[in-house]
Amino acid sequence: MKKQLCLLITISFSVIVTNAQNKVNRDTINPKLTEVWSPVPPVVTPGKTSSDAPSDAVILFDGKNLDQWRSNKNPDQPAGWTVANGVFTVKKGTGDIETKESFTDFQLHLEWQIPKIIHGENQARGNSGVFLSTGGQGDGYEIQILDCYNNKTYVNGQTASVYKQAIPLANACKKPGEWQTYDIIWAAPRFNEDGSLKTPARVTVIHNGVLMQNNTELKGETVYRGQPVYTKHEAKPIKLQDHGDPSEPISFRNIWVRPL
Repeated sequence: MKKQLCLLITISFSVIVTNAQNKVNRDTINPKLTEVWSPVPPVVTPGKTSSDAPSDAVILFDGKNLDQWRSNKNPDQPAGWTVANGVFTVKKGTGDIETKESFTDFQLHLEWQIPKIIHGENQARGNSGVFLSTGGQGDGYEIQILDCYNNKTYVNGQTASVYKQAIPLANACKKPGEWQTYDIIWAAPRFNEDGSLKTPARVTVIHNGVLMQNNTELKGETVYRGQPVYTKHEAKPIKLQDHGDPSEPISFRNIWVRPL
């Protein structure tokens, strides 16, 4: 017992001495040695609100036209959705639309609205999606858009899910007819020369100010059946979905992106 007590006292004394020595050593260090002065981050002028585009953003929709978009199925054709009163609305049956410009990593802001009068249930109620890249051989990587206000569906397919991959942390849906926001940080996957995966994609999603996906690692491109897989690709467009369900079409406004 005496030996154990002596050992404990010796260890405690050693720790006290070591900590005191470390403090003395730190006090002798010039703080300028740990100051980093370059590279200097660029100056970005923020918008008046968090929803307004900052000075370095690419404006994808400013309420006037769909000049930054095209048909996904026929890229040489213009986007066929309807623009009116500062918003654009899915035109059912015309197909998905995608940005003319391709992106890798980015910060994306978009606002969307489920119609005030909406019918259907489960996945057939205000269904759409934002695909953060149109991907390689598949559809890309989808963040689900759906009316989940008092509407049950499978949880890895509800609003703000990484569709069929990652369940959102909460349900922050507003009532139909109210505008909703997505703020998304996307880190695209990286691939080796032989096509194998080097680094998986990661995504952070904030829905109506509430965190839904927290740096979530993706398993691959979105698929409806089976398991997701990666296919090598470079920078790709951002896509919005014409889902095809029979419910009333949803609308979008104020879309901008900051390449990172």
